[in-house]
Amino acid sequence: MRIAIGADHNGISMKAHLTRWLTAEGHEVDDRGAHDTEVVDYPPLCADIGRQVVEGRAERGIVIGGTGGGEAIACNKIRGIRAGLCHSVFLAEISSAHNKTNVLVLGAKVISPAEAVEIASTWLTTPFKGERHQQRLDQIAALERGESLA
Repeated sequence: MRIAIGADHNGISMKAHLTRWLTAEGHEVDDRGAHDTEVVDYPPLCADIGRQVVEGRAERGIVIGGTGGGEAIACNKIRGIRAGLCHSVFLAEISSAHNKTNVLVLGAKVISPAEAVEIASTWLTTPFKGERHQQRLDQIAALERGESLA
């Protein structure tokens, strides 16, 4: 799988750890930055990762910030992105199975690199359940198009 990955200054170390693991697992990883610990704003990074996914240059994206909260908000502003902030394996499983997320958001100040690997592994391998969950995704897509659900 081709995965676009990016991190702000808080997530550089975790990004390197995940990139090594993903590559060892046979994934093609596109490291979109940042590449050093100089303070950077995360919204442009989130926009870049989101566009990589939406435009088909990556099948999935991973974004790493300090807590991941702001990154999740920014990622979800990109039409077609469903980003899940996952600080546990359980959240990763639900994120994939119920929400069919295409971007995983992690918080480097919240989880360890080992936990990040477990979370990413679960997120990448958990299949979407479809059925009633697809109906909800259709409703989310309608909201993105500015349609009313009432």
